[in-house]
Amino acid sequence: EVQLVESGGGIVQPGGSLRLSCAASGFAFSGHHMSWVRQAPGEGTEWVSAITMDSDSTWYRDSVKGRFTISRDNAKSTLYLQMNNLAPENTARYCGGRGASLNYTGYKRGQGTQVTVSS
Repeated sequence: EVQLVESGGGIVQPGGSLRLSCAASGFAFSGHHMSWVRQAPGEGTEWVSAITMDSDSTWYRDSVKGRFTISRDNAKSTLYLQMNNLAPENTARYCGGRGASLNYTGYKRGQGTQVTVSS
């Protein structure tokens, strides 16, 4: 069974940082591109970032470029998202996903971890 379990969320002030983790199991992690998506209350799912299976390429939505960094550790089957200089508009539930985008036929995502940016 595919499992993706996120952690690292919390409440942070504007300008602060958080590092999210997504522990994967039940599939060959190193054989899949991975991604992060987010969903704010009352909003749809928004793609945030993706990384290739061997980490040689990464992609970001424009609004997080230069502030967020996606990475992975294939030996630990874990995906990461380092988020710096957070702003209130980054408040959302962040989910790790198998696949580079929601259009991937084998896409799966976890339950997510809540990130709240507030003063």
